[in-house]
Parts: sequence; structure tokens; C-alpha cells
Amino acid sequence: MNGSTTSWLNLDDDALTACVACGLCLPHCPTFRLTGDERMSPRGRIALMRAVETGSVECDEEWFESIETCIQCRGCEAACPAGVPFGELISGTRSAMVDRRPLPLRLRVGLWALTRPVLLLLGSRVLAAIQRLHLLPRVGFLPRRLPLRGSSLPRRTNGDVILFTGCVMDVWQPEVHDAAETVVGATGATVERSGTTTGCCGALHEHAGLKTQARRMAEQVIRSLPGDRPVLVDSAGCGASLKEYGVLLGTEEAAEFSTRVMDVHEWLADHLGEVKFSDSGDRPGVIVQDPCHLRHVQRAHGSVREVLSHCSDVVDLDDDGLCCGAGGSYSLLQPELAAAARDRKVDVINRASERSGATIVVSANPGCSMHLAAAGLEVVHPVQVLADLLSTQSEDEGQEHGR
Repeated sequence: MNGSTTSWLNLDDDALTACVACGLCLPHCPTFRLTGDERMSPRGRIALMRAVETGSVECDEEWFESIETCIQCRGCEAACPAGVPFGELISGTRSAMVDRRPLPLRLRVGLWALTRPVLLLLGSRVLAAIQRLHLLPRVGFLPRRLPLRGSSLPRRTNGDVILFTGCVMDVWQPEVHDAAETVVGATGATVERSGTTTGCCGALHEHAGLKTQARRMAEQVIRSLPGDRPVLVDSAGCGASLKEYGVLLGTEEAAEFSTRVMDVHEWLADHLGEVKFSDSGDRPGVIVQDPCHLRHVQRAHGSVREVLSHCSDVVDLDDDGLCCGAGGSYSLLQPELAAAARDRKVDVINRASERSGATIVVSANPGCSMHLAAAGLEVVHPVQVLADLLSTQSEDEGQEHGR
């Protein structure tokens, strides 16, 4: 046995007792859907948390497995009629577990690297070169083709809005930041990027239970981005984290900062009205995969559809936003469950493609896009679709002027 019957989670009693075990969360929980195991359901996990707090069970291997297999997608939270704050409960539990259940070395090394942007960049460039030489074996969580270079756009030292660039996305998917800046720029606004001084948002650290480190990173983000300009985020996981800094830090300053944060699609939905896209009559069908932290936490997934509708035909999936299994570092720590959840999502995407004829899949989160790409899908960010159609229009105009 590992642990004892002494209460050590220190969870909020009201939050724990809010769950009435009605079961309405079950269809929205990817691990329960895959296993049918009550221990891997939201109400089962809450029951086990409550049992530890009351001292009625010991924390054996099965107990830890129940908590560690949660993807933290928070689909249950969005579906719960009682408003149970499952995100708060699972985050508190994971944080309390860290001292008793050390994180795997590979995860600790990865999280450490995220706090050192220069090292992350250099390491990624080395991996990209090795990849070009076909000496790097296929690793599921890595992009198929790591970039050898960063952004192709000049950096501004000021702007009307700030684009939060984060860590991994800035290194592995700089083309997404370029596309976001291009589309925002088409509205007439200027963009300043947060850059390496601001650094990582700390989302993966908090999910892993490293709340002290996550708080330090949140404080650095807030300190480096003073003022009242909007902070736009093109990574759903980062956006959810930034919007919950008030909860994480519990300060008025953090809460005020969070009010400035918007998913880039939320901002674009209010500013794309005057932007003209290609009017060639060819509106591509676009299959939308909703990242959990955009749909269940930020509740901003409707904005993706709104902005894409300016230039494409939106195709929805028929699984009510069930998680794809990426879950930040989840695919690294729970590869079998992550792969099974992804297989289910791929089937849903293929069904949507057969139904609509659409072949473009979009996802507004780097973890989701890389996880799905590892299964053979071609996935792009919604702002890349928008930017490509802006480019098409610009090329058309250039050809007209040249005649």
C-alpha cells in the first residue's frame, strides 16, 4: 500500500459533496467511454477523492491509477447540472499527489525544458536537422517535420494587441503565429508578440500537479505584460490557463489580467467584418475538431465557427466534443488510452469527411493537432485557413493590377 488513511488532499468539502452521482457526466468522459470502468469516470474519481478525505480508504495502486488516467479535459464539468468544479478537484488532487507519487523522469525533464526557451529552441533545431537526415525515429508527440527556422515575419516592439506566443508552439508551430498575426493585421490592428521574456504559461506544470512552478510562471507572464492591451492566444490550452490565473494565484492583479485574455477567434469574431476574403466562389469545407480547453473551459468554440464561416463551409463532428486523447502530456504518460481516444476521434472525423466531402481538419490547439497528425491526418489551425484565403485574395488582386 502507498499512502495512509490520513486526510491529505485538502480539497474543498463543498466541491466534493456537490456531486450527486447522477451520471450525466459519463457520456462526456473519454476514459469511461473507453473502459466502462467506474473508477475512470468523473463521479468515480470524486468518490475516491472523498473516501481519502474521510479516511475510509487507503491510496493503493488502483487509487493512483484512477487519478492519473484522467485526461483533465473537463468535459464532465461542462455537462454537470450541479456545477461540480471537477477541474478544481482534479487539479488539487494532482498537486497533493506530487510528494507521494513522483512524476516520471521524462515528464520532469520536458517540463524543465519548457521554462528555458533558448534551450528548447536549440534542442528543437538539432532534432529538426536529425529528422531531415532520417535518423530520428517517429515519435508520436513530435511534429512530422520540425521547423528549422522560426517566424518569417518581422517582430514589432509595440502593437495594438499582444499575441501570446508561449513555449512549444513558438518553436514547433511558428507558422501558426505568423498566420494569426497576418489575419489580425488584415483587420487594421498591429500585433506585438509576447516573446521569450514572457515565456511559458505553466498550463502543463499545473496539470502535472506542480502548482508552485505554475504560479511562478503565471507571475512572470503577468509581470512581463503590463497595461490594458488585449492578450490574444492561438493555443486553446494556453488560453484556458491564462484565463484562470485569477483562480491559480488568487490575487486581484491576476484576475484583472485574465480579463484581458481572449482566444484569437473571440477577438477576430468582433473584428473580421470589414476583411475581404477570396470571392472565387470556392468555399472549402472545413472539419472542426474542438480542443477541450476551448470548448469546455473557455466555452469559446463558437467563435471558431463564426470566423471560419466568412470564407468556408464549417463541418461539425457528431461526438459532442469528446476528447481526442492528447491532453497535454497525457499521450506521453498514458499512450494506450490516448491512442484509443484518438482512434475514436479519427473515426468520427472520417465519418464527417464521408458525409460532407470535406478534407481539411482544423484544430485550435497544438497538442491536439500533433496528436491527430500522428495518426495520419492533415491538421491545420483555423487561422491558417483564414490566412491562406487572404493570401489567395491578395494574389488575385496583384494579378489584376499587373494586367
